[in-house]
Amino acid sequence: MSKKADLPSKICVVCGRPFVWRKKWQTCWESVRYCSDRCRRNRRSTL
Repeated sequence: MSKKADLPSKICVVCGRPFVWRKKWQTCWESVRYCSDRCRRNRRSTL
């Protein structure tokens, strides 16, 4: 079992909060930019 601190992380481009790697993102981690569906939906309001 791995520790959460060992997982890679990124900063959300909308809210600026850090988020860590999830198993469902293992095939597309390079293209993940948003921490949640809410931030993805609100991307136009902040850009």
